[in-house]
Amino acid sequence: MIVVLKHGVPQEKKEQLIAWLQNLGLRIHVSDGEFQTVLGLIGDTSQVDMDLVASLEIVSAVKRVSEPFKCCNRKFHPEDMVVDVAGVKIGGGNFVMIAGPCSVENEDQILTVAKAVKAAGAQMLRGGAFKPRTSPYDFPGLKAPGLELLKLARKETGLPFVTEIMNIQDLPLFEDVDMLQVGARNMQNFDLLRELGKINKPILLKRGLANTLKELLMSAEYIMASGNEQVVLCERGIRTFSDYTRNTLDISAVPMLHELTHLPVLVDPSHSTGIARLVPSMSLAGAACGADGLIIEVHNDPIHALCDGAQSLRPEEYAELARKVRAVREAIA
Repeated sequence: MIVVLKHGVPQEKKEQLIAWLQNLGLRIHVSDGEFQTVLGLIGDTSQVDMDLVASLEIVSAVKRVSEPFKCCNRKFHPEDMVVDVAGVKIGGGNFVMIAGPCSVENEDQILTVAKAVKAAGAQMLRGGAFKPRTSPYDFPGLKAPGLELLKLARKETGLPFVTEIMNIQDLPLFEDVDMLQVGARNMQNFDLLRELGKINKPILLKRGLANTLKELLMSAEYIMASGNEQVVLCERGIRTFSDYTRNTLDISAVPMLHELTHLPVLVDPSHSTGIARLVPSMSLAGAACGADGLIIEVHNDPIHALCDGAQSLRPEEYAELARKVRAVREAIA
């Protein structure tokens, strides 16, 4: 249920209403917009007399929310969420370019790529230290030493970085990480999501291989219901009948998610295709459809990459793509 307050309601009266609703055992999510304040009522609202609340002088409207996701529902929070990652803003008209290798391999590799993507205009670095791999024989990442190399790259370039966490037990290692990524395979690792809801760090939540948008939003709800509202969603392609690409980029998910939720939405054109030559087209499509940013894999030597070299752009290719993305952004502004 949401309660929309009239414009210019005195703070004292607003607090009195909130206190009364809390006494009914409800949690109240307050969204203060430019022209209205929305109170999101979370919990058992069956005991709330809608007619009584609607009759209050300070109330403009009372509506029931039928969707199971509440915290990440745009009805609860009409204004776009802006997530701040060490000074880099995502959402609310702020477009972010995130780039870097699939896996951190060594110091020379990560520093070379970090400096190159920054020169091309990237605002954040990506890189995997802990890697979930389909085969147990594939490179699993450098783990803790990989995180240290990402911190070194941040020190050298000033780029905040995002990297994937796979296990609750590894959380202490991520204290100095700017943004934690929940990968597609862990999208419904609910114990992990709950724990990430207890920390004060931005979370990048990727859509699962075969998950619906409602399931993605319910996963975001796990994080937000535990107290952390700094969530960014990522459309990274889903498994379909296509046998020519690694996955299928669901480009329609971006405007649909923007309709359903106030959370920022990124597009990952690398995992969605698995083919480097298709990444530029999908990146431009993501920019054109209203995504809040792109997260793209870049490697200085893709042929010898230890992970996902086939979908990684070379630094010079990324620089050219970044120029085209800026042109698209200017065209649709």
